[in-house]
Amino acid sequence: MKLETRNLPARRSEAKEGNMKQKIMKTKLKTLTITLFIVGATLITLNAKADAPPPPPPEHGETGNVPGGGAPIGNGLFILLGLGAVYGGKNIYNYKKV
Repeated sequence: MKLETRNLPARRSEAKEGNMKQKIMKTKLKTLTITLFIVGATLITLNAKADAPPPPPPEHGETGNVPGGGAPIGNGLFILLGLGAVYGGKNIYNYKKV
């Protein structure tokens, strides 16, 4: 009868060396996978380009070719600026309070 022997390392240093090689290979494989994913995603998106918008309908503006139809943005802009100022002031107050 033949006894089967396992191929065990002779020393602990050889076992540690094997574990280090596995860790290095895992990190290299992980880095390679992430790099290939980023490069692949970049190459795929290079070909994805939007078409030009269709021409505007005739006489779409009040006095000519007005983009966006002349929608007012003044009131909304002031509201957003005011809310941003209040939020920033509150954060500064809380920061100085602590």
